[in-house]
Amino acid sequence: MKSNKMIINWSLREIWFGQLWPVMVALTLIIACVVALSTLALRVEKVMTEQGRTLLAADLVFRSSNPIPTSLIEKAEQAGLTVSSQSRFQTMAFSDVNMQLVTVKSVQTNYPLRGDLNLNNQNNEISHQVNPGELWISDRLLSLLDTKVGEVLAIGDAELSITGIIKDEPELAYNPFNSIPNLFIHENDLEKTGAVQVGSRVRYRLFINGDLTTLANLQNDYELQAGESWVDQNKESRAARLMDKAKQYLSLTILMVILMAAVTLILTCLHYARNRSETVSMLKSMGASRKWLRLWLTTQVLIMFAIAFVVGSASGLLLEFLLRLPLTDILPKELPSVGVQPFVFAIGVALCIGLPALLIPLNRLLDAPAINVIQQQQTTRYSKTSWWLLLLPITALIVFYGSNKLVWMVLIGLLVLFTLLAGLSYGLLTLLSRFKWKAAFSLALSRISRSPKNSMMQLAALSGSLMLVALIWLIKSDLLGDWQQTLSPDAPNVFAINISPEQQQGYLQQVDTLKLPHSDTFAIIRGRWTAINGVNNTEHPSYNEENIRILRREINFTWAKELPVYNEVVAGEWKGEKNVSIAQGVAEELGVVIGDKLTFEVNSQSFTATVNSIRAVEWQSLKPNFVFIFSEDVVENLPATWMLSFRAEESQTHLVNQLARLYPTVTLLDLRTMANKIQGLLRQISWSLTGLAALGVVGGVLLIFTLLRLSLSERKREITLYRTLGASKKRISHTLWAEYGLLAISAGLVAAIAAEIILYSLMTWGFELPTQLHPTMWLVLPLLAVLIVFVSLSSVIKQLLKPLR
Repeated sequence: MKSNKMIINWSLREIWFGQLWPVMVALTLIIACVVALSTLALRVEKVMTEQGRTLLAADLVFRSSNPIPTSLIEKAEQAGLTVSSQSRFQTMAFSDVNMQLVTVKSVQTNYPLRGDLNLNNQNNEISHQVNPGELWISDRLLSLLDTKVGEVLAIGDAELSITGIIKDEPELAYNPFNSIPNLFIHENDLEKTGAVQVGSRVRYRLFINGDLTTLANLQNDYELQAGESWVDQNKESRAARLMDKAKQYLSLTILMVILMAAVTLILTCLHYARNRSETVSMLKSMGASRKWLRLWLTTQVLIMFAIAFVVGSASGLLLEFLLRLPLTDILPKELPSVGVQPFVFAIGVALCIGLPALLIPLNRLLDAPAINVIQQQQTTRYSKTSWWLLLLPITALIVFYGSNKLVWMVLIGLLVLFTLLAGLSYGLLTLLSRFKWKAAFSLALSRISRSPKNSMMQLAALSGSLMLVALIWLIKSDLLGDWQQTLSPDAPNVFAINISPEQQQGYLQQVDTLKLPHSDTFAIIRGRWTAINGVNNTEHPSYNEENIRILRREINFTWAKELPVYNEVVAGEWKGEKNVSIAQGVAEELGVVIGDKLTFEVNSQSFTATVNSIRAVEWQSLKPNFVFIFSEDVVENLPATWMLSFRAEESQTHLVNQLARLYPTVTLLDLRTMANKIQGLLRQISWSLTGLAALGVVGGVLLIFTLLRLSLSERKREITLYRTLGASKKRISHTLWAEYGLLAISAGLVAAIAAEIILYSLMTWGFELPTQLHPTMWLVLPLLAVLIVFVSLSSVIKQLLKPLR
């Protein structure tokens, strides 16, 4: 017992005074980062999944253009799933003074299975379900029909009293071309309307709730027919692209932080093993057994892991809370629990990295011979069995990142770049040594060239660390820049649609008079794309693919003399007659190229146009965008309505209302509330990613700090020799600062070059986003390197020169 206590006390002193504390700090950083980021990722993913299901009104939705098969409903109920059906169609609604085209949703009493349906009756009471005999309409429809709650509406052959107003409902989706107001009736009243006849265009939905395994089995057991599809939250989420990039950045940041902490671990352990070789030899000469030494070293490892896990877990939870603060407004008050998964994952990562980093050099340390005390022997080789420990991190990497091309791109790039970085940095310093410099710089350059192996290793580690720090920050900046362009501060936030040709010029003049910044007007023509180069689209290989619906549905066409300035032409040229410009994404998916002849149909009229240009289209922006834009001669004579978008600030609401009164038949879609929410979401995400990037920078600075201090501490004997030979304290100090200053500047410049190269690769092939040069980084990175060198080495250099006094 007393012996064990002595080993523990000695191990604690050895950890702190024997230079193992950076290992503990690195382990703590790994655990803190993994706990924080995995906890946050799990919470956000669960919230996004729940919100996606709320938007769908169920866990899973079956959509069909035909009545829901009875066999499917029976299968779902037999499997213990909850179901609710809905029929929706368009018909005319009549009040005593007006009429309006509406979308009727006929639902069961248990609708919705997910989300909130808030219905406000004339007594201002809130109801959450639609009962037989009830009619609930939107506030906008109430205004359009010039009616009020309690009055009667005619829906087809049925006459129903308005029960109240729809306040909130699930299944809402933004589509500026689908502005028809909706209403709810119960499915028992559907037959009374007489609106659904043979040949009527009705859309059917079956909402299904249950556990994921049972839902997946149901989908696998049912064979989809034409016009049928399954929809879950992953397919419906409009935030999918943004969240996908955020998850990629999260994975990349975690990987980079872990890499930098792992390098810190390895460097510190190697340094410790070299420095403690004489100590182990001395203990062996005094009778210490190999078993006792293994117990002593094992105790140190266990203590470091225990302290790192406790401190790292606590720090990780605090860090997750801080990263979550900017997201308070978009996360629910009661957050989903994440259980022990982040902690298990964190300790697993720490063990996968820490065990090989610690045990390989410590096993070698155990082989140090006792005779080293009298005469230094040749360094023993690493045990072959120790190398099997490397399978731990390699296996973990394959399991967790096997399908993530972004991560593998980074790893391969880093392996190649670290070699190139060392060569470039050393080459730059070799070139500088050919010029005449003052004594301190000459000695520093001479010292670097005399030990090329050590110098190249230092340069590779230093420039690589700086490059990782730069990458984490620049990727964050470029991602946020792309997201902010998704909804720029001057983006349009009001759409005016269903403008008749006779109203077009007058409406445009009125918007100009009110000084509202607006887009061009666009003709809206509904039609279908029917053939490519004379081959019917039904024969195209992608015709039945669930995610490619453009070949099977109606599309909004338009024509223009000039293409929109916000659509970049990436191939071809916009000129000539009988031509059409196609969106890049659709062209790539379906193999359409310049010169192809496409056939279209509008109101049973068929016409053909030649593809003369391909455009890059940002669909997530709120600007008017189209898959097909025709030259004027192709479709100008077809019947069309017009649309435009404009920007109105909150203080200009009276101008929007004025437009609505002047043109009552024009539909105004006011998206200001939604746009403000999106902009707020982007700001909040930017704060979280900034905190994430700062965490990565801390990891990089810790690595550089450890690297520099270990490098300089190994120079103690050399400095003592210089002083013995008559070198002054001032000369040694100037030489050391010159050497590490040159290393920092060259490493910073080369890191900037490498960061630009790998950033271009990541943004182009990983995130699939445009990139640009960052000239500021070419200045900031060398200065940052010099600053880190100064902060890291000031106390060490003073300490090394103290004995020379």
